Amino acid sequence: MQGQIKFGLFQKSCVETNSPSTGPKDLSNRPVITCAKMAVLSVALLAGPVHAGQKSLASGKAAYDAVPAPAGDGSIPEYRIGPADALDITVFQESDISVKGAPVDASGDISMPLIGRVHAAGLTTVQFADVVAQKLGERYYVNPQVTVSIASSVTQRITVQGQVTEPGIYPMRGMTTLLDAIALAKGETENGALRRVAVVRMQNGKRFGAIFDLNRIRHGDDPDPQLIPRDVVIVGHSTSKQLWHDLLRAAPLLNIFTRY
Repeated sequence: MQGQIKFGLFQKSCVETNSPSTGPKDLSNRPVITCAKMAVLSVALLAGPVHAGQKSLASGKAAYDAVPAPAGDGSIPEYRIGPADALDITVFQESDISVKGAPVDASGDISMPLIGRVHAAGLTTVQFADVVAQKLGERYYVNPQVTVSIASSVTQRITVQGQVTEPGIYPMRGMTTLLDAIALAKGETENGALRRVAVVRMQNGKRFGAIFDLNRIRHGDDPDPQLIPRDVVIVGHSTSKQLWHDLLRAAPLLNIFTRY
C-alpha cells in the first residue's frame, strides 16, 4: 500500500513494506523509519553548495594576499584620521587656540583658530600635529608644542553582517582579527556557512574582498586574518544546514503521519 509524507518544501512517497496487504490499518506498524530515511535523502539532494554571489572574491592563499594575517611582531597599524572623526588639538600653554572635539568634515579638513582649514584625513595624529605646529610656527608662534588625539571615531569601526547572533557596527579597540569580529557579534548562528566567510575591504577608493574558512582558522590550520577600520564581515547562510535543522525539529512529527 502506498503512503505519503510531506515536509517543508518537498514531498516523497513511502512504500509500506511492513504493512499487510489486506485488513484494517495497524498504526503501530506504519513505516516511520522508511519515511524518515527518504526525508533525509531529499534534504541531501536539495541542499547544494552555498555560493551567495561570492565567486569574484579571492579564496585560499589569494585571500591572505588581499586580507593578510597579523604581522609576526603583533604590531598594530597606526590609525589614520578620516572624515566625521572628532579631534582634540592641544597647543601647550595656549588654551585660546586649543580645541576639543573638532570635527573633520566630508572633505577631510578641520578648521582651527588663526590658521583656518587644515587637511587631516589620511594622516596619523602625530603627522597632523606636526602639520598644525608647522602652520602655527610660520606666522604666530616660536616652536609651538602640539598634541592631537582622537575624541571620537566613525571610521575606527567594523561591520559584521549575515548569520551572526547580533549583526551590527562595532568599535575597534586595538588589533582585531576575523575571530574577534565574530566574537563581538556573539558568534555565528546554527545556519552560518562557516567555510565561506567574506571580508570586504575598501582601500584607495577600490573595493575588494576575500573568502575564509572559519573552521580551519579555529582549528589552527589557517592564520586568523587581521581586520582594519571599515572592514565588513559577512557570514553567509547555509541552506543545507537550515534544511537539516528543520528536519531534526520536525522528526517527532513523523510519528503522527498516516496514510491517505
